[in-house]
Amino acid sequence: MIIDNKVISYKNFIYDDEIKLNDSQKFIDFINAGHQFLIENISKGRPIYGVTTGYGEAGQNYAAFEEAQELQYNLFSFHGCGVGDNLSAEVSRIMTIIRMISLSKGKSGISYDLLKRFELLLANKIYPLIPSKGSVGASGDLTPLSYIAAVIAGEREVIYNDEERSTADVYKELGIEPYLFKPKEALAIMNGTATMSAIAIDAIEKFEVLLESSESFVASIFELLLCDITPLEPFVHESKPFDGQKNAAANILKKCENSKLTHEAFGRYENFHLEAEQNIQDRYSIRCSPQVLGVIHDNLDIAKKWIETEINGVNDNPLIDPIGKKIYTSGNFYGGYVAHAMDTMRICVGNLADLLDKEFGLLVDHKFNKGLGESLKLNKKSTHHGFKAMQITLSSLTADVIMNTVPASLHSRPTESFNQDKVSMGTTAALHFAKQLPDLTNMLSIALLGMAQGVDLRGKEKCSVFLQKNYTTIRKEVEKLTNDRRMDIDIKRVNQMIRDGEFI
Repeated sequence: MIIDNKVISYKNFIYDDEIKLNDSQKFIDFINAGHQFLIENISKGRPIYGVTTGYGEAGQNYAAFEEAQELQYNLFSFHGCGVGDNLSAEVSRIMTIIRMISLSKGKSGISYDLLKRFELLLANKIYPLIPSKGSVGASGDLTPLSYIAAVIAGEREVIYNDEERSTADVYKELGIEPYLFKPKEALAIMNGTATMSAIAIDAIEKFEVLLESSESFVASIFELLLCDITPLEPFVHESKPFDGQKNAAANILKKCENSKLTHEAFGRYENFHLEAEQNIQDRYSIRCSPQVLGVIHDNLDIAKKWIETEINGVNDNPLIDPIGKKIYTSGNFYGGYVAHAMDTMRICVGNLADLLDKEFGLLVDHKFNKGLGESLKLNKKSTHHGFKAMQITLSSLTADVIMNTVPASLHSRPTESFNQDKVSMGTTAALHFAKQLPDLTNMLSIALLGMAQGVDLRGKEKCSVFLQKNYTTIRKEVEKLTNDRRMDIDIKRVNQMIRDGEFI
């Protein structure tokens, strides 16, 4: 993929290992024009924030032109205070690409030489080792992004060939000279939103698989609980035409095709006699599942749109306009869009977890599962317990997921002598969204194991082709539960299947 000043979709680079800069002279001159304009202003003695001044509250402290390089070195040095678990190599890679994309817009005052350093890291698969915590999401992701700046300068640590190593050692091994930052270049790297955006992108990619897999479980509930599928039909959702709702309903309905277990209540009124305990309508967690899932789909689309706009934006400060001959102080480093997108997605994950918990509860409860029996037991002896404890674990995980739905954007903390008095907390929001996904995956693993047990009880031949496929996928790795046994190993096996996309 070629990076220049054009808009780039993140879908185009997350799976593309070959990231290159536009190397035309026109693009090189375009980038260098902003840097040259910046140098001209510095040489005339004009104070420029972060270039010939200190940072934040120290913006009143002026430095001479000769000290500009030292100022850049000190910037990434004193921000080397990140803590917490390190971000994955993949998130570090995405961060590097995102910062490269933003700086390629030609409004940051950096040189083409600096962009080539980003290309060099990516070409050699050298990924900065970056602690996950230490950013309030404005003035950008200063502390985590300082680790990219430091690596470009030949310092700190990297992930190279799946090992954590000293940057200096890797550079020596590959014959790479450390980079000397020109005025503003370290600031341009650090004063952006690449960390929150990269974490968001990586988590969204994983969540899309979980959402589709969850709809597969929801579809199985319509079958295993002998449900009415008229709530899924197009007329219903064309009557309230939210795109996400329509798509969720259509997806679930398609997965139920050719099932001998579902029915259409209206079409059976003449010859259909309800049992005394059977309601003509299914419970809300089943009947309203397209409405629940539709909101998630539509919010996911909004989140993806906002993040794509963010990564293609210029979000450092100050902004350089070599054509209009002006330098703009600004606040584009404020990660509010990513923060709100991630806060909303965390609420969506909470609602999805709640839906799975409710539906699994119906599946295992003999009072509601229409003949599947107590806790999905195949062995009816009173000494056996089926999926009783599995439901407890799933419900416990639901609580863990929902506890992570408090909006991070409401927890703005004033920092840096009240210069940064209103911050986005976008990185915190993205980290907590990512944190929900392992619990959701384990929840879904338990639910899908219950689904397979339900097929054993109903009979595979009665199920849709899609449900039969999913059942066979699970039964290749996990035996049906006849007698009580440990199930944690089974959960891990299905967890891997979900992440591999086996149920989409």
